[in-house]
Amino acid sequence: MDITLLVKLTSRAWSLNILALMHSGVSGRQAPLLAATSASRTAFAASLDHLVQLELLERNPGHGHPLRPEFRLTPAGTQAARIASAIIQVAPDDATHKLLRKSWTVPILALTGTPHRFSAIRSDLITITDRALSASLHQLEDHDWIQRDIETSGRMPFPTYRAVKTGFAIHQAVGLGQ
Repeated sequence: MDITLLVKLTSRAWSLNILALMHSGVSGRQAPLLAATSASRTAFAASLDHLVQLELLERNPGHGHPLRPEFRLTPAGTQAARIASAIIQVAPDDATHKLLRKSWTVPILALTGTPHRFSAIRSDLITITDRALSASLHQLEDHDWIQRDIETSGRMPFPTYRAVKTGFAIHQAVGLGQ
């Protein structure tokens, strides 16, 4: 999975959960998925539509009522679902799920397996604003998923950010560039 698709995938709160549930064998119908996610109907529907637009899910032709369709994973969706399942398994409790549902958490962790400067993260995540990146880094640091170090070997000291503990496990689960 490339970083652009990862950013698009995580832009909806429940996308990772839906893919992980379908990977684990939950039926592709809305009712079982909605019950398993505990999301609101509106947020769930937006995430489901988003996955269809990304061509990770498709309607199962010939199955389901027109008002209650059944969905199935596409070939690209199967790979994304495997990664989503690995991410969700690393962070199984509700407190960590809240952080995973934030738009930039997983893409930032995917990039920071090695120390990165703020500007390098921002340039890799083209659509992120400085404010969103700063806020996300603070949240990840508060949860001990990112470690901030000050690099003093050069003329001007500068901070670097590196995924640690659960954050590093999520980085490995994403497997960016593998």
